[in-house]
Order: sequence, then structure tokens, then C-alpha cells
Amino acid sequence: MKVIFSILFAITFSVFQSYNLADIRKMYVESSDSKINTTKFYDFMNKYSKNDETLLAYKGASIALKAKHATGIKQKKELFIKGVTILESVIKANPNNVENRLIRLSIQENTPKLLKYKENIDADKKQILLLFSKQSVDLKEYIKKYVNQSLVFTKAEKQQLNK
Repeated sequence: MKVIFSILFAITFSVFQSYNLADIRKMYVESSDSKINTTKFYDFMNKYSKNDETLLAYKGASIALKAKHATGIKQKKELFIKGVTILESVIKANPNNVENRLIRLSIQENTPKLLKYKENIDADKKQILLLFSKQSVDLKEYIKKYVNQSLVFTKAEKQQLNK
């Protein structure tokens, strides 16, 4: 009986899996800490199949991050391109979504130069700074945390957001 209940619970959980943005943001930040966290984030986001732009951006990011721990150059390249393609298409559809731009900026800032995926850092910074004041309190805090540890933002830009 316990086995049947466990199976039903697992099926129900996977079907009605909740995609809470606060939890996903936390998972995204933690995904850079270890291969285990990256895999958990990837496995969770890879099941997402709806159309929310921000969740799709995180899905793309999870795939791109998974590439870091993939075995073999071919698999790394395929995963990275797949993830970045999702992220880029979401940003193209809505260029004023600050969170999606922050996700792309964080990936580009931490991507090796070898991959040549750094061309949008300045444009993303500009949009983030320009539209920051119009964001929710939660998103502002999330942005500030990233910006304060980022190497691509100047001291003046960091101060601008921390007023």
C-alpha cells in the first residue's frame, strides 16, 4: 500500500509541479555552486513546458549551465547552444523583460571567452539600469544581489541601484 501511495504521490507531484519564481531564482543562484545543484536545477526546469517568458529564460539557462558539466565537447556545445537559443528567443520576443536580461548577462559574464558569448553585456546592463525602478520589490532585491557581486558593473552603477 505504501508503494502505491508513493507512486501516486510522485506522479501527482510531477504533473502538478509548481514553478515558484522565488524558488527558481534561488535554485539558479545555487546551481553555480556544484554539479549536483546544476543537475537538480536542470532536471527541474527541463520539465517546464508552458509559455511564461521568464520561466523559459530560466529553462534556457539551466540547459546552458548543464553544458558546463557535460562529458565531451560535442555534448557541451549542443547543450550550450540549445540553452542559449531558448534564452535569446525569449529576449527577442520581449526585450524589456529585465529578469531575462539579467539571466543572459549572468551567463555571458561567467562564460569563457572561448565561447564568444559576451556581446550583449553592455546592452543588458543598460536595460537593467534603465528599467530597474519599474520592477517589483523582490526582483529589485534579486538584481541588487547579483549586481553587487558582479564584475561588469562599475562602482557608480552599483551605487545607483543601491540608493
